[in-house]
Amino acid sequence: MMMSQDSFETLLNFFKVLGNETRLKLLGLLANETRSVGELAAMLDLREPTISHHLHMMREFGLVDVEAAGNVRIYRLNTKFLESMSADLLSQERLANLAQDVVGDEWERKVLKTFLDGERITAIPAQYKKQLVVIKWLVDKFEMDRRYTEREVNEIIKQHHQDSAWFRRSFIDHGLMQRENSVYWRVSAAPTAS
Repeated sequence: MMMSQDSFETLLNFFKVLGNETRLKLLGLLANETRSVGELAAMLDLREPTISHHLHMMREFGLVDVEAAGNVRIYRLNTKFLESMSADLLSQERLANLAQDVVGDEWERKVLKTFLDGERITAIPAQYKKQLVVIKWLVDKFEMDRRYTEREVNEIIKQHHQDSAWFRRSFIDHGLMQRENSVYWRVSAAPTAS
């Protein structure tokens, strides 16, 4: 399942907020116990306004909560927010999906680089997933809203590979083209290699 744009923005902001050494240290200190700005400033050897600035950013994002204790503000880690982030956005599956398109496109480029020499297909891959990449590349040489005779299909295929019969069958078998009375046309739905 692809990550929504809102979820992606939330994850990006999460890493932006935590992409700072001081804020990471504050997170660690607040994970142990609640603390005031003065305590945190003393522990990190920083000025209170600096600590307040970082805590404000963390609070706006939802990482920390604050409560008043007399004249002092006490900060604590919002563990429910972190647990929610972990479950919703930081799962291995969700993080892996961030690169799904990039990884797929890069893999397809590598397959095509291996089996193409310019516009010529040098070999038909033995592996099904790789075959499908090459087949989809070749079927893109045909226009969507046009009907082709079998002879025209063969001529286009032979510009790229000598085995026109195998590719014609593959186009039909994979649902990339349809045929009726030796007339071929492209079909918009294409299978995925996964």
